Amino acid sequence: MEFCPKCEVRLKKNDDGLLSCLKCNYVKKKTDKPTKKPEETNSELLVMGEDDVNRSKGLESTVKIDCEKCHNQEGVWWTFQTRSADEPETKFYRCTKCNHTWRDYT
Repeated sequence: MEFCPKCEVRLKKNDDGLLSCLKCNYVKKKTDKPTKKPEETNSELLVMGEDDVNRSKGLESTVKIDCEKCHNQEGVWWTFQTRSADEPETKFYRCTKCNHTWRDYT
């Protein structure tokens, strides 16, 4: 769904197959980039990049926990928002010996 950059009305296809505004007669050229309603710009998902992951690894905390794989008694943990904002964060654990990683949803 695209919107007119001038009056923010939803664009509809005209007889030529181009998107046009019924209110101000704006016609979107094929090279124009898609436009969004102002309220839609804040709803884009934020994706954690590789640099973010590498920086976050320096913030990991050591904890005494039993590794499910090798039964080592030490690991690191961190939290990450994997679901919507109204859901709790997911806690991840990584064994310091075998690097086995698992998550805890509580």
